[in-house]
Amino acid sequence: MSRLQVAVLYGGKSTEHEVSVHSAQTVVQMLQEKKDKYQLHLVFIDKQGYWFLQNECGESHPDDKPITPVLTPQANLRALDGSWQAKIDVFFPVLHGTNCEDGTLQGFLETLDVPYVGCGVLSSAMGMDKLITKLIAQCAGIPVLPFYPVHRDAAYDAQALETWVKEQGLPVFVKPVRLGSSVGVRKVKTMDELKPAIDFALQFDTDVMVEKGVDHAREIFCALYGERGNLKSSACGELRMLAGEFFDYNAKYLVEGGCETKVPADIPADIAAGMRADSEAIFRALNGSGLARADFLMDKDGAYYFSEINTLPGMSHTSLFPQLFEASGEEYSQILDGLIEQAIAVHARKESLALNR
Repeated sequence: MSRLQVAVLYGGKSTEHEVSVHSAQTVVQMLQEKKDKYQLHLVFIDKQGYWFLQNECGESHPDDKPITPVLTPQANLRALDGSWQAKIDVFFPVLHGTNCEDGTLQGFLETLDVPYVGCGVLSSAMGMDKLITKLIAQCAGIPVLPFYPVHRDAAYDAQALETWVKEQGLPVFVKPVRLGSSVGVRKVKTMDELKPAIDFALQFDTDVMVEKGVDHAREIFCALYGERGNLKSSACGELRMLAGEFFDYNAKYLVEGGCETKVPADIPADIAAGMRADSEAIFRALNGSGLARADFLMDKDGAYYFSEINTLPGMSHTSLFPQLFEASGEEYSQILDGLIEQAIAVHARKESLALNR
């Protein structure tokens, strides 16, 4: 049997570029162990959005070959100098953040008419937008924290916002709407910190949200794999903070010992079951497929609130997604196989649809 030609995409024009490369190194390592099944093509996307074929997964290297996606019967990828081309069976995006996880890349891959791992265009776009996912969660009857949207291109009523914050009580959190990895997030403990936090978040996104804080919040996570009737949710896990005041980018990625994971989370069985059911409900409401990670905040009394969903979560050995499923008895290597198989099946379903009446 011939091997599947798999293009792994990583890097990207995103603030989460480095996190993506780290995730991809694990995925590539695991897929390379299956040389009888896959021939890998390692595609690094730089911070300007240009594509390069690499010999080893990592950051930019002088030996990288500039390539471009093409739409021809003979190839999906081609070197700019014409020295190489490949017909790809499946694209495997290991990308995070803006231009990568928000439906932009997925729409491009749809235009190329190729199978790709993960959620489709609309699911990715909605999942990336914290405001939209909170509205969807509310419609599904899943609890969320009160929030207040602010748009960069529309003047907001500062007095009304301050009144809302006082009603909710400090602290509040200011977050870019369409970013992950806690980029641009600030905890606001005094009213004087509110406007600077909004201005800071608006450097990273055109829309931000001010969200009510939770006293002594615990961050609980649930991973998802599959689609609709064939959907699996993992055991719940917890990310515990060891440095800083909340799980910002530094605590997650830069400060050694900034946080630790506890899988499974030490929470009552009924709460864990509720979070798993709500995670599945949100994923189905988004018409998701492939993989995701749903994040919750839990207060000291055991009440929990949906926070966000990541449709392309971190995938390194130290990331939550593989840890959560491995704690549930699932082999990460088999999940990667399943994601590739599902990508082919989803594309085949689309191809079977009629184009003419």
